Amino acid sequence: MQQTDGTTVVEDHTAAGPSGKRQRISIASTQDYDEISLLGAGGFGVVTKARHRTTGEAVAIKRHHHLLSNSGDDGDLLLREARMLDACRGVPFLVGYHGLARDRATNGELELCLLMEHVAGPSLRDYLRRRRRRRRQPPVLPEPMVRAAMWQLLTCTGAMHKRGVIHRDIKPANILVGGDRRTVKICDLGLAIRTSDPPPRARAGTLAYMAPEVLLGRTDCDARVVDAWSLGCVMAELVAGRGRPVFDGGGDEVGQLWAIYEVLDMPDGHEHDVLREMFPEEMLSREGFEVLSGLLAFDAENRLTADAALRMPWFDSVGALELPKEEEVVVVTAPAAVHKKKRLRLIVPPPLAKKPNKVF
Repeated sequence: MQQTDGTTVVEDHTAAGPSGKRQRISIASTQDYDEISLLGAGGFGVVTKARHRTTGEAVAIKRHHHLLSNSGDDGDLLLREARMLDACRGVPFLVGYHGLARDRATNGELELCLLMEHVAGPSLRDYLRRRRRRRRQPPVLPEPMVRAAMWQLLTCTGAMHKRGVIHRDIKPANILVGGDRRTVKICDLGLAIRTSDPPPRARAGTLAYMAPEVLLGRTDCDARVVDAWSLGCVMAELVAGRGRPVFDGGGDEVGQLWAIYEVLDMPDGHEHDVLREMFPEEMLSREGFEVLSGLLAFDAENRLTADAALRMPWFDSVGALELPKEEEVVVVTAPAAVHKKKRLRLIVPPPLAKKPNKVF
């Protein structure tokens, strides 16, 4: 709907205001921006860098793939993500949200896109992979840098949870590194849900960072610890500096569960022996390992939440983050080969034997 003052207003059919009526949202126009370059593309859609023609402010414009393909209830999906972002305005270390913008499609119809803060650096995934490619052995980040990065990520996640938002897809590809290498910021709330959303909830996320209870289809767990597990996986990648997941099940749910099980589910009761062999004390201190193992507790009931992790002794003293540039590396000797349990022929229970649902 076009107002007489030129402002576009749309009705949000995914939420109602206090009076029970649909909320109306004012939005900008992409015609006010010059698009400069492609920042990223994936299953969610595309993100481009743009600059406001009047103010010169750089922003990131996110367009959903499903909007570009003109499918079903795409507007509701985008508005749902916009509401999640709006609920998290001001959360530290979360990519800022500037609102919605109207965008003219090739067929002339009105489409919507998201206006986001532009973060100058690469994703954490790309940052770690570039470092790995520059040396034959894994370049390990100093522990104080890992601690500072995890403090920022846990602070962001804990604040989102206080706002009633669960991210559900935290991974290095959804974490951006600031241009000054002093901040990391979580982005992409396309799969986020409210803590008030009742179960059963559709399974969503990325397999390599998906908590065991999600893979098993459990709906009776604290939704906050789903994000905590993902942060544990991110921390493991930061410590190792490898730029690839610590649990890699080959792309299917059963394989992913086994990859987790062979590291964390020890029959003699020493649950974290193998994990500690993977991250020995010369790589991660005792206090740091308490945080890592707490975030990667196999049982959701025993897992740390983001707030609980921040209260651990490891975070008693946190310095400023200043990630080194890709060419500034510290090479350490790789740990000895880790003894893992012999892989057995796995008989899949009926719920896992079914054809897996699509995972975004």
